[in-house]
Amino acid sequence: MTERTRILTYGDVIDDVVAIPDGPIRDDTDTPSSIHSRPGGSAANTAAWLGSLGSDAVFVGSVSTWDLARHAQLLSAVGARSELHGSPELPTGTIVVIVEGQRRAMLTERGANTLLDPAWVTDELLADAAVLHITGHALLNEAGADGIASLIARARAAGVTVSVAPGSAGFIADYGPERFLAAMAGADILFPSLDEGRLLTGRDSADEIGPALGFDTVVLTQGAAGLTVFHDGDATHVDAVTVPVVDPTGAGDAFCAGYLDEFVHTGDVVAAARAGARVASRAVGVIGGRPRP
Repeated sequence: MTERTRILTYGDVIDDVVAIPDGPIRDDTDTPSSIHSRPGGSAANTAAWLGSLGSDAVFVGSVSTWDLARHAQLLSAVGARSELHGSPELPTGTIVVIVEGQRRAMLTERGANTLLDPAWVTDELLADAAVLHITGHALLNEAGADGIASLIARARAAGVTVSVAPGSAGFIADYGPERFLAAMAGADILFPSLDEGRLLTGRDSADEIGPALGFDTVVLTQGAAGLTVFHDGDATHVDAVTVPVVDPTGAGDAFCAGYLDEFVHTGDVVAAARAGARVASRAVGVIGGRPRP
């Protein structure tokens, strides 16, 4: 790795409403629940966890004009900086997250996230960065796949490592696995879950999925079964850190933060994966997708 250690994250920022029912959801009547408002969004969550680790983290994204100060302060409170762009017309993105054990259902309005523009990740920002981390939903805007491909090319030309978190299996299925892989083809590191990897490759087992994806480094997460790192022809399994699960929201985002924080300092992909697992174990112990200030 270079002496640069700044990590840029580019993608969604969200206002999450996390609902944890006390029991099975009943139709047409009340279900007693615990309901919490939390800041979220995959790229913003990763920046927040990076900030909490003491990393030099900068998030680039879009919110309602009325929410610029609030979301900048929320990231600053956990040690991350932001380059936020405001929309006077669209609301900040919102997701209702319904948590049932280790499973979640998400109802999404992307709002101002639809205005994301890869040009916001300027050459000046890239000049000081070690890593650019992109989340998959950043494809869903006017610039689309061409914009992401151009951003990845600019980052690589600036000597910046590019990592990608796909987003979700549902998003990949809707967007198209082949289209997704084509858009992200220039990236160095891919962080798919097992379900995402299966969709992207048509393969079933972890040992088949990693090599089939074709990235320099693939970190295939498998929930409680741990994860597998594929790098330079080697596959290394790393155990998950087993802890009680309060809310799984943001665990993958936290994993990416732990991985990248270690990676920019050591370049060791296995040590980075272990660090990611430790941070993910912290994330499942809090409600919402970010560390508490």
